[in-house]
Amino acid sequence: MTLSPEETLAGWQNGNIGTERVLTTDDMTVWHLRLDPGATIKPHRHDHPYFWTVLTDGTGLSRFDDGREIAITYKAGDTQHFPDLTPETGFVHDLTNSGDTPLVFVTVEFNSIVDPNLGLKTI
Repeated sequence: MTLSPEETLAGWQNGNIGTERVLTTDDMTVWHLRLDPGATIKPHRHDHPYFWTVLTDGTGLSRFDDGREIAITYKAGDTQHFPDLTPETGFVHDLTNSGDTPLVFVTVEFNSIVDPNLGLKTI
């Protein structure tokens, strides 16, 4: 089932990209995300550059605001980087742990971007 229009709208209002915010500086926010089997993190927006690293093996299902549903198999240490996100190019999604073991991630969201023509820019 895809995200409903109501879930998508709520997701654009939700900047909590993890289950626990562990550090915030002028430059970045570090999140921990722990999902027990069957648990879901509510729809939330990604509109800043960020990366995640998963610390556990497992499986998940993510629904996106563009209608996609993606089943994912994670291996401990997998990392993905989204360097080009801005408020104009962001997206909303949720994540459900579809496996039988906890999923644990560390995510770092950057509060600024590097524009090759302009240098560091706060967004």
